[in-house]
Amino acid sequence: MTADQPAGERLAVVSGGGTGIGRAIAARLAADGHRVVILGRRAAVLEQAREEVERTVGPGRIVPVAADLTDPEAVRAAADRIAGLGPVDALVNNAGAIVTPPADDSLTALAASWRRDLDTNLLTAVLLTTALQGALRRPGGRVVVISSAAAQRGGAGPHSAGSYAAAKAALHGWAFGLARQLGSDGITVNVLAPGYVAATEIFGADRDEEFHARKVADTLVGRAGTPADVAEAVAYIASPAAGYLTGQVIGLNGGAVLGR
Repeated sequence: MTADQPAGERLAVVSGGGTGIGRAIAARLAADGHRVVILGRRAAVLEQAREEVERTVGPGRIVPVAADLTDPEAVRAAADRIAGLGPVDALVNNAGAIVTPPADDSLTALAASWRRDLDTNLLTAVLLTTALQGALRRPGGRVVVISSAAAQRGGAGPHSAGSYAAAKAALHGWAFGLARQLGSDGITVNVLAPGYVAATEIFGADRDEEFHARKVADTLVGRAGTPADVAEAVAYIASPAAGYLTGQVIGLNGGAVLGR
């Protein structure tokens, strides 16, 4: 056991934990022995995720908490409930969504679209992390922010252009400052930036084979990523073994975006 590894059960929190990447992360952390709080807006989706994950990891490992993480009052209520479960060992900010198209060609519609995307992809992480900051394990807490390769090279196409890429890039600067702020408490903060991950709501059934082939061709390893790939990376970053890793943006994209 390392100096910052607590004894007993570890507690993890995963936003956007009901589907896709978030659910895979929750399942992986639960398999590692964490009790995992999954957050999302849709209570029925969270409950279904709990049932499915617990069939594999056993009962009592997943705690669904429905909340709109763009709403400060809802975040505070959720954070108070989570804090009552004990110190938070790992907080994974995964909540997000693809670009919201403007309703029309006006600047008013464009502003509304950008505000929604910034709220969904940036503000959710800021509010949840701030609300839970006092509950993070000291020392040994881990904050993981899920970004996107779009933040590193710019978005392209209707799923990641403009506001989505900008919101994800903003997470990087915020996370760097948070890493400086929390480092003296023994808390690490890192960003994981996945590339093309198939079988998710962002890259769903409406993407055709040509789109898939183009994304795979961008990689050096010749395949799409999977939610399990992301979950495995998060499992390490969130582990006691990663205590010397902080303030980093880690690309997980099969070589589609080379490190800088």
